[in-house]
Amino acid sequence: MNLETFEDYLDTIDDEEMKQKVAAIHQHVEKEFPDLGKRIAWNQPMYTDHDTFIIAFSAAKNHISVAPEKAALRRFKEKIDGSDYDLLKETFKIKRKQPVNYDLLDDMIRFNIEDKKDCGTFWRK
Repeated sequence: MNLETFEDYLDTIDDEEMKQKVAAIHQHVEKEFPDLGKRIAWNQPMYTDHDTFIIAFSAAKNHISVAPEKAALRRFKEKIDGSDYDLLKETFKIKRKQPVNYDLLDDMIRFNIEDKKDCGTFWRK
């Protein structure tokens, strides 16, 4: 699979409901954080700041995986739990029928931008 744009990624999602939910998340992030870079890596869309990873979203059959790195997962554990999302080791899941907590996503993105402002690598070390 050779994905070059976020639109290419969205075109891989066959389920229209899931496609619309993922597209809405991307539209929100791009509106709220217009300076973030966009790239496709490991066949998923991700956002970057000065070439360091900020957050990624990917669709599965019944959920959207959100990957903000472990530091953000630890920092926002209570808010993730409070949103009734499934917290895993590297990601959390927003199930198909769950609403998207945009305030949580915004807080995570802001945290990562600030926390990684002096980071010179893609991932935290």
